[in-house]
Formats: sequence, structure tokens, C-alpha cells
Amino acid sequence: MDRREEQPGAAGAGAAPALDFTVENVEKALHQLYYDPNIENKNLAQKWLMQAQVSPQAWHFSWQLLQPDKVPEIQYFGASALHIKISRYWSDIPTDQYESLKAQLFTQITRFASGSKIVLTRLCVALASLALSMMPDAWPCAVADMVRLFQAEDSPVDGQGRCLALLELLTVLPEEFQTSRLPQYRKGLVRASLAVECGAVFPLLEQLLQQPSSPSCVRQKVLKCFSSWVQLEVPLQDCEALIQAAFAALQDSELFDSSVEAIVNAISQPDAQRYVNTLLKLIPLVLGLQEQLRQAVQNGDMETSHGICRIAVALGENHSRALLDQVEHWQSFLALVNMIMFCTGIPGHYPVNETTSSLTLTFWYTLQDDILSFEAEKQAVYQQVYRPVYFQLVDVLLHKAQFPPDEEYGFWSSDEKEQFRIYRVDISDTLMYVYEMLGAELLSNLYDKLGRLLTSSEEPYSWQHTEALLYGFQSIAETIDVNYSDVVPGLIGLIPRISISNVQLADTVMFTIGALSEWLADHPVMINSVLPLVLHALGNPELSVSSVSTLKKICRECKYDLPPYAANIVAVSQDVLMKQIHKTSQCMWLMQALGFLLSALQVEEILKNLHSLISPYIQQLEKLAEEIPNPSNKLAIVHILGLLSNLFTTLDVSHHEDDHEGSELRKLPVPQGPNPVVVVLQQVFQLIQKVLSKWLNDAQVVEAVCAIFEKSVKTLLDDFAPMVPQLCEMLGRMYSTIPQASALDLTRQLVHIFAHEPAHFPPIEALFLLVTSVTLTLFQQGPRDHPDIVDSFMQLLAQLNRVSSSVSVEVDNPTSSFSAPLPQLAQSSTKTRERLTPKGGSGLAWWGSGREGVVTVPSTSCVAGVPKKFRSSTDVQGPGVHCPRAPAGNCLPQCLQPTLER
Repeated sequence: MDRREEQPGAAGAGAAPALDFTVENVEKALHQLYYDPNIENKNLAQKWLMQAQVSPQAWHFSWQLLQPDKVPEIQYFGASALHIKISRYWSDIPTDQYESLKAQLFTQITRFASGSKIVLTRLCVALASLALSMMPDAWPCAVADMVRLFQAEDSPVDGQGRCLALLELLTVLPEEFQTSRLPQYRKGLVRASLAVECGAVFPLLEQLLQQPSSPSCVRQKVLKCFSSWVQLEVPLQDCEALIQAAFAALQDSELFDSSVEAIVNAISQPDAQRYVNTLLKLIPLVLGLQEQLRQAVQNGDMETSHGICRIAVALGENHSRALLDQVEHWQSFLALVNMIMFCTGIPGHYPVNETTSSLTLTFWYTLQDDILSFEAEKQAVYQQVYRPVYFQLVDVLLHKAQFPPDEEYGFWSSDEKEQFRIYRVDISDTLMYVYEMLGAELLSNLYDKLGRLLTSSEEPYSWQHTEALLYGFQSIAETIDVNYSDVVPGLIGLIPRISISNVQLADTVMFTIGALSEWLADHPVMINSVLPLVLHALGNPELSVSSVSTLKKICRECKYDLPPYAANIVAVSQDVLMKQIHKTSQCMWLMQALGFLLSALQVEEILKNLHSLISPYIQQLEKLAEEIPNPSNKLAIVHILGLLSNLFTTLDVSHHEDDHEGSELRKLPVPQGPNPVVVVLQQVFQLIQKVLSKWLNDAQVVEAVCAIFEKSVKTLLDDFAPMVPQLCEMLGRMYSTIPQASALDLTRQLVHIFAHEPAHFPPIEALFLLVTSVTLTLFQQGPRDHPDIVDSFMQLLAQLNRVSSSVSVEVDNPTSSFSAPLPQLAQSSTKTRERLTPKGGSGLAWWGSGREGVVTVPSTSCVAGVPKKFRSSTDVQGPGVHCPRAPAGNCLPQCLQPTLER
């Protein structure tokens, strides 16, 4: 077919000269792509072929590559090139050549109907793209014409080949529509046209599917074609006959997967809920699969049980509200719910013996939401029907959550164990959600079962059953307020009676105690019942996560009731820390727990415990400070500094955290005198400086040092004031020697806490001016090399800008580096700190040297000089940071247009 030549630029930038895109060169490039062992040559060939596909010459070589004497790989490339040209460059095709192009594509499809299937599919996609581009005006009955042309008896291809080619074409047509690049207004027109064309497709599919003589390959293709068309949101009532035929095809093992996909796609369409009568007709069809489902489960046929479950869940989950509204059909819907319950409780352990039960969990959320959305009277009726169902669901879920026997679990792979863990989390979330419907009666139900299990003398109970019941309690208590439950005291009393001989059971016991920590805070008399279990578990490395996290929760929630147990808790904790039983993260949690615990003690007791707790680490740190830096002692230093920072994160004798939690009365008076944390920090300050002197080049060590002070500042707030002068001095020396982002972050915290304290701000002012000078000097060498410092410095400026209206600072002798122009800083800050942009009109205002006006620079875009003086917002319009000697005019980046306020 003659094609109109396209412009040379159509191949895109960097394309090879037009004359290079010949059939011979394309074939050579394809051979290189498929068979050259050199990956670079493959990549070059791939790039060249992509350029060839979009070149003007593609119209010529594509047809030649489809010749019968070519291998399928070459033919496939030719068909793909045709599709790309049609789908992306449709506007380049003259209208008088539409029919010629259509005819050629039909001819090629007919020829490949008995040839390579991958080439046939690609040609069908090309024709589908052409049809979509011509519909509805240039080709109003495209689908009907396709059916008619392929049904012609004068074709050289046999009937089955023509039928399969037609079905392939009809299958890819809706798929191509979903991914097409049609303009939005055209998509609506084409969709409407395709909806009309269903009348030419569905009767053909019904005939082929129900015809006894249809080969299995044809019927499978029919089901895939139907599955493709229903995603165009075809009215469900128009699909009734095909859906029923698909249900019948489920009995054929070769058609099972295709049938499931077609049915699920059909009933999952959002518009399907409008056709309630059709949905009601589908319920008996789904229920009719129960015997096939039971046989599949009995025979271990996971694929069949999985497919049938997908169908039942798709109907129930997508249309539960519509089916619940049909009150006269409540029994049939209840039967469907019970079928899904069977799928939830399918025998075997997930994911080794079955993978079906997880499909059903979302259905139970949906059904509950729909029931609870009804008005009160109707909701009460459905509650009466479905509360027993949900109690049964709890039993089923707890059974499914049980661990397998130890000998079986030992053979599971790590991946299977991880999938099972995630599955149990999903069950936990479902149980928590079910509590909304069942309420306190659910907890009573679980408690009664656990009590009978632990007190029965008739037969020994399995640890798996006990663990599952506790897991149910834990799931609910973690997110639901159980403080007023009347069964929790009994549960706390039962826990010590549990014979713990298994790690999984012990883990769940620990997590259950942790979930009840708030209840323990309201009932401190019960703490002694469970605390010994937790402290004993601390010595078991296999229970590291559960025991440490539980102790942390108890110390946080019950700290005011723990002083009688403090000595024991500290002793046990110190013992496991010294023995290095736990990993680093658990050690950090344990120090946080001890911080909560010590916060409730008297200052003298705090200092005494701190001395015994951290002295060994201080001694070790002193020894490490004398050693030559190496990777081994670096890890030890970072670990010790991390322990201290986590301890100081939660050690709050002034109870600032309690202030944030509400208006409850403090249980302890605020102590007078120096804060214990400050006392300790002052004692170890010289040691920390000594460590820094050797490790100043190491960002990780510097960050760990800064973290100690930063977390202490956040916790102590104003109580940290005695440390401010020496800390600012140390930070200044650190940053002057080797600028690091962590020092800027700590400076920002000091500004945040003490900006409104005139007595404490002078050292912070000096520190700010110093880090600004050093930072700007650094940025003059290239800010792109220090993105972390750019980010932290801009956060520091933003923090200062938020508090600058109440700050007044005078500096008499600014250095020359303070007036350096920083267009680089402007660019960096614009890119890295866009999230700091305030919504108001506040900015950083800079006075130009020798000028009477004030140049106002938006603080969120860039900074043009270095601040010399902080003034009150009453000095100029808007809060800002003012530089009295920064040169005006050319010191401002071009990206900013300053405004002069006269």
C-alpha cells in the first residue's frame, strides 16, 4: 500500500538518518537484539529499533517484514511497528487510505490465522486500534463488519482458524480501548458505540459457548472474550445468558480458570448493583457450586476451591447492601454468607495447605458496615440474624490463627512463616473490627472459653488453642478501650496459670500484657500479678521484642505505681543489658522504659539509679575515648551514646509529657533544684568533648552525640537551660571545624525552645551567627555538594523566622563573609525547602547598605545575605531578620524581585 511520506523529524530526536531504516538493517538489528551476547550491543539495537518503529519508513518495511519467509520474531516486529504507527500517528494517515489500510490488515490477519499466534495477536491489536480511531463516524459498524468478514465461506482458512482469529480480534478490541490514547471526548463516543456493538458480539459468544460441537480451545477463547467485554460496563442483564453458560463451564477443568475470571469480572462491575433481579438469579448459581467446593477441599484441589471462593466473595462483597435490602430473599443471602464462612474456615494451615481463606476477610468488613448503616429498626432485625454469624466467625478466625504443630511448623520456609504472620495480622484487624458489632459480649465469650480451657481437668489443652484465644484478647485490647470491661481482672488472674512452654505462646502472653497496660494503670493492685512474668521473659533472647516492648508500655502507663518495683526492674534490666542479650533496637527500647520508670522517683533515687545504671557505660566510653579510632570501637561508641540518648528521651522529672496528655492531676510534685539529666550531662560533658575530638570526622558519631542533647532538649524544655552556654560553645567549635547537618538540627532545637528567653538567648545568638558565617562560606564553594546541610540550614532559618518577631540581637562587628552573595543558596533552598513555605506574607527583610529603603526578600525562596541584627517586627512591616550592612542590589539573586519600602 502506498503511504504518504512523513516529515523527517517524525522519527524523533537522535534518530538515525531516514535511509538507514531499511528492511535489511531492521533484520540485522533484530538479529543483534535476540542473539548478540554483548549487552551493550543489545541495548544499542533496542534503541535503534525503537527509533525505526516511529520513523516514516516504518510504513514500508512493516509490510515486508510480515512476509511468509520471515521468522516469527521479525514478523512480530513488523506487526508491532504497524500498531505503533496507527495508534500514535493516526493523524498522519490520509482519510482516503483508511479503507486500503483496513483491507490489508484483514488480509494479514486471515493469513496468520493459521500461523504464529503472537504475530496474529499483534495484528489484531493494530486492527483494533484502527477501528477505535475510525469509530463511530468513519466505521460505524466496525464490530459487525468484523464478524461478517470472518464468517465468509470463501476464505482459504478453515472454520476453526477463522473463528479463533475473530475471537482474538474481539478480545483485544476492548483491551485496546482501555489503554488507548484517544482524547476524552472521543473515548465517550467510542464507548457508546462499543456498547451498541455488544449486540453483534454476545449472541455469537453464546452460540459458540453453548454449542456442543465447539472445541475446548474455542470455548476458552469465548470466555476470555466475554471477560474482556464486560469490563466496558455492559449492563449485567445483557450478560445473563453468558454468565449462566460460564457457570455451566465451571464443570470443565480446562475451562474452569477462564470461567471464574469471566464471572468475577462480570459481577464485579460497579454498575452491576443496579440489576438486583439478575443478582438474585445468580445466588442459586453460586450456591449450586457448594458440592463442587466441598469435593475440591476434600481432594486438596486448591485451585478449584480458590476459584469458587472468588466467585462467592465477588458476589457478596460487591453487592451485600443491595442483597440485604431484598428482605424477602434474606434466607438465600444468608446461605451465601454461610458459604463464604465455609471458605473462611477452609481446612488446613494458611499458606501451606490453603490460600483461600484470606480472600474472604474483606467481605466481613463490608457486610458489617452495610448492616450498621441501616436505620435503627432495620439494623436491629439484621443484628438478630447476623450476630450469631459473627460469633461463629470469631471461632473460625481464632481456629485459623492457630499455629500448626511444632514438628510441622519447623519444616515451614521463612517465606511461609512470614506469610502466616501477615495473615494473623489480618485476622487481628478483623477481630478488632468485629468488636464494633459484638461489643463486650465478645470479650466475655473469649474469657469463658479461656477459663474453661485452663481450668478443665478432663483433657490436656494444646498451647495453640490457648495462644489463639489470648491473641484474640490482644487484638481487641490493642485498639479498643477495655478499661471498663469486667472480664479483664479475671484474664489477668488467668495469665499466671498458663503453662508457657513455647516461644509463640510466650510472645502472645507478653503482647497481651502490654495491650492491657492502660488497664493496669487504673488497677495498679494487679501489676504484681504480671510484672514478674515480664521481668523473667527479659532474660530470654527469643522473647526480646515482646518482653521489652511490654515492659516499656508498663513503665510508660504505670510509672507512678512502679516505685515499689523500681529496684527490681532496674536490676533485671541492667543485668540483661550487661549480658548483651538483646539487639540494639531492643536495648534502646529498654533504656526508654527505664527513663519512664525513673521519672516517677524522687530526685535522690533517680541519681542513685542513674549512677548504677550508666556508670559501666561511662567507664567503657572513657576507655574507648583513649583508643585509636577504628570500626570496632566506633560501633561501641555509637551504641553507648544511643543508650544515653534513649534514656534521656523519656526521663522527665517535670512531667512535661503529662501536661500534653490532658488536665489530669500530677501524681508527683515538680522537684526543685537541678534536673538529674542535666546533672549527668554536666558530669559527662568533658568526656563527650574528648570523644568528639577524635571522631569529629565521622558523621555517625557526631550525629549520636547531637542526638543526646537534642532529645534531652525536647524532653526537658526550659529545664535544659543550665546546659545552654557550654553546649553552644561546643557546637560552635564542632561546626567551625567540620560543618555537619546534625549540629544545625540541634541549633534549631535550641532556637525553638529558648528564643523567647532573653536570659538564655545570647549564647544561641552567637552560635547562630557563627554557623551562618561558616555555612555561607561553605555554600560559596558549592551548596550542591552539601544537600543535607542546605536542608538543615534552611530549616534553621525557617524556625528563626517563625520566632523572629520577638527576638532582638545586636552585633557590632560583622565579618565580611556575612555579606557574601548567595545565588546558589537561593537555588538550593528553592528546591530543597519548598515545604517550608509559610502561607502568610512574612519574609526575611534585608536592609541595603547606604540606602534608606528596606529590601524585603521572601524567606521561603532564598536568602541573599547574612543576618547581623534581629529586630522586632515593629521596626519594619512584617516579622523578619534584618541585615543592616548587606550590600543592596546585586547581592540579591535574580530569581527574586525586591520591593523597596520607602
